[in-house]
Amino acid sequence: MIRKLWNKLVNRETVSYFIFGVLTTLVDWISYAVFRYGGMNYRLATICCQAAAILFAYITNKIWVFQSYNFRPVYLLKEMASFFSCRILTAVFTYVAMVVMVDGIGIRQDMICKIVVSGISLVMNYIFSKVFIFKKKPTGKD
Repeated sequence: MIRKLWNKLVNRETVSYFIFGVLTTLVDWISYAVFRYGGMNYRLATICCQAAAILFAYITNKIWVFQSYNFRPVYLLKEMASFFSCRILTAVFTYVAMVVMVDGIGIRQDMICKIVVSGISLVMNYIFSKVFIFKKKPTGKD
C-alpha cells in the first residue's frame, strides 16, 4: 500500500516537475531581486518576475515535465491559452498575497513573503497543469 502510494507520488513526472519548479522559482526570485535591486517597487517587480517565470515554466513544463510534443498551431494556441490563464490566476494570487502581507499585515521583509507565496503557488500550478493543461488524452484526434 505504501509502496503503491510512493510510486504514484514519486515518479518521473513529479520529480521533473519539482526540479523545473525549483528552477522556475529561481527565475522568479532572482529576477525579483534584480528588479528590486534596480530600484523597482515590489509591486511592479512582482508582475515582471511573474511574466519571466511563466514563460520559462511553459517551455519547461511542455517539453520536459509533461512531454507534450504536439506543436500544431491550433493545439499549441489552445494549450498556451490554458497554461497562461492558469498561471495568470496564480500570479494574481501571488500579487494579492504580497500586497496583503507587505502593505496589509506590515511584513517588511518582502522576500520572506515571496518565499511563502511561492510554495503555495508551486502546488497550485502543479494541480492546474496536471488536471487542466497537460492532461493525458486518449489517442486519436485532438
